[in-house]
Amino acid sequence: MPYFKYSPKIWEALKLKQGIYARLPKHYLKSLEPKEPTPVHWRPLGVQYRANPKTGHKERVQDVPIPIYYPPHSQDGLWGGEGWIQGYRYANNDKLSNRMRKTWKPQLFKRELYSEILDHKFTIPVTARTLDLIDANYGFDFYILKTSKEDLNSKLGMNLKRAMLLRLARKDTDLYPNDPAKREKVYSKYKQQFEIPEEEAEWVGLSLEEAVEKQRQLEHKEPEPLFKACVDKLVEELQIQKLSDPHITEKESQPQTK
Repeated sequence: MPYFKYSPKIWEALKLKQGIYARLPKHYLKSLEPKEPTPVHWRPLGVQYRANPKTGHKERVQDVPIPIYYPPHSQDGLWGGEGWIQGYRYANNDKLSNRMRKTWKPQLFKRELYSEILDHKFTIPVTARTLDLIDANYGFDFYILKTSKEDLNSKLGMNLKRAMLLRLARKDTDLYPNDPAKREKVYSKYKQQFEIPEEEAEWVGLSLEEAVEKQRQLEHKEPEPLFKACVDKLVEELQIQKLSDPHITEKESQPQTK
């Protein structure tokens, strides 16, 4: 007999269907659906079988992804999908020697990146692949806005995306306050492809805990003092009584004409 009514594997999915989790916006719940990131450290073959180049016989393909570990400080930078890979190596490159555990880590650089939408320079730890992706997307803003949450894999990156989308949705005049023409040029450059409603942009990149707290604050109502409710009720009763009482008008006496 199982110890639990439902399997622990579906606990997270069931949690989102009850309580305050179920009252979260639909577009945010849709963003929580698990998606596979773009492979970085391995190349999927995409087939289950292939012919052996030597024998020509059909062989099964072991298309297994490489497990990648993302340390906590990777959320404070833009690693472009790269992470730590753990494996083994031979001592002194001698295959007859014992194997030793080894961790391969991406090389990080601190670079100053400029956001055209936010009009601000950010000093961010990045990898060489991130710099290549920024060049491939023709700019830092395009890279942040085009890249999905799974491929960014960075809390900093999602915070920047939310800030950019909010500025595009609000059309904030704080951007280039002394140059309205440049501000309108920047907005027109990005709004057609990336502009979304402000109510939706506010939820982009929030963790589940942050989203629940935001929803709790939206539903929270300050307690109303009892005396205010009594005063409102008394005013309403007086208005009803005034309307129910007959309105008596005195007829003015007109002067007699001779």
